[in-house]
Amino acid sequence: MSSDPIRVDFVCWGNICRSPMAERVAEAYAEREGITDVEFSSSGVSSEELGNPMDPRAAQWLRENGYRADDHTAHQVTREEIDGADLVVAMEDLHVDRMRRLRPEHPEKLRLLTDFDPDAEPGSGVPDPWYGDADGFGDTLTSIEAAMPGVFAEIARIRAE
Repeated sequence: MSSDPIRVDFVCWGNICRSPMAERVAEAYAEREGITDVEFSSSGVSSEELGNPMDPRAAQWLRENGYRADDHTAHQVTREEIDGADLVVAMEDLHVDRMRRLRPEHPEKLRLLTDFDPDAEPGSGVPDPWYGDADGFGDTLTSIEAAMPGVFAEIARIRAE
């Protein structure tokens, strides 16, 4: 086992909604469970939102549910981030496919968030709430929270390697 922190990157399309929400939920989950050897980040497969803050609707849902929503700037995932991560958790198959094209040598670390939720339909992914109203962000948050126990079980498996 390594003493280096485990690195987990959450990835969506533009890095302004789903992936930063997942990052903040994971940070809170780790803090609540006393887990200190994991570093979380988030990124997007697209460059169209580079430099933008988190969508205000995402930030509102996070704050209203006790999560941190500050200090976020969207950026695009890089080959180096995929290489350096122990686990890369995507919101949709489209994101997994894009990262596989970017880094085909690491398919084992590229996973879909809903694969960690035993009640989710296999391969279903987390729909992009950006196109809808604010309530869609609540559904996104619910999906993310439901997957966290499974994400952390995978982190424990990685830690034990």
